Amino acid sequence: DTHMRVAVIQQQNTADLDANLARSMDKIREAAAQGAQLVMLQELHRSLYFCQSEDTAMFDLAETVPGPSTDALGALARELQVVIVASLFEKRATGLYHNTAVVLESDGHLAGLYRKMHIPDDPGFYEKFYFTPGDATFNAGHSGFTPIRTSVGKLGVLVCWDQWYPEAARLMALAGADLLLYPTAIGYYNHAEHGEPAEVREQQRDAWVTVMRSHAIANGVFVAAANRIGTENDLTFWGSSFVCGPDGKLIAQASRDREEVLVVECDLSLIEPQRRGWPFLRDRRIDAYGPLLERMD
Repeated sequence: DTHMRVAVIQQQNTADLDANLARSMDKIREAAAQGAQLVMLQELHRSLYFCQSEDTAMFDLAETVPGPSTDALGALARELQVVIVASLFEKRATGLYHNTAVVLESDGHLAGLYRKMHIPDDPGFYEKFYFTPGDATFNAGHSGFTPIRTSVGKLGVLVCWDQWYPEAARLMALAGADLLLYPTAIGYYNHAEHGEPAEVREQQRDAWVTVMRSHAIANGVFVAAANRIGTENDLTFWGSSFVCGPDGKLIAQASRDREEVLVVECDLSLIEPQRRGWPFLRDRRIDAYGPLLERMD
């Protein structure tokens, strides 16, 4: 069967890590009850978005992989027979931390992980302080942009800031991804110093949706994004989690300010006719793309 029921969880977080995880797990159960086979949580789903400031105490939030979250979510995946994509603050070693997305297979085992490759450093998003970029080569020598094989398909898992980079989406598609998945934490500033007018906020939200829809179109793949909601210190997250088809058309989109479990049916057989009709991969001029490996001309 080429049909996959994908669920995107959009929720508001508090400082209580255990309560956040419990609520995420409740929503995963809700998604499974609606027939979801694949469930994705938002970026750093266990905690508040702590990257608004640089504070070494925040490293205490990190956990190992495997670890408490993967144990709990793996057991839930096995119980519900669903694949779960979850975003964690990973402690790889003492002094070495990553923004990591893990994939738990429907039998509970860890199918793979992806360590966020593009790390932002902007006011309110001081991620370079916390996260080492993902490895360019790991997993038996494969590129960091390698889909994770699961019982529901090949998942091109990326994280938040990665969603602005066509190179990341293209490499995942070239490696066989059926679906691009983006756990996300993005919103706008409330602080007086960095506050933005309503029209700028709307333009930014629209750009966020548009760039990922363009990845779907340019690569002929499904795309799903899970964003958080609510106000945390100086940031208000704009929700708007969505799933779109390989033609870029929005199949479903969540609200900007409510917790939601968005369950969408994706027919992976639509990828083939889309790529036949718009054969972008066929017409690529790989002989002329050398300058892509340079920072600037």
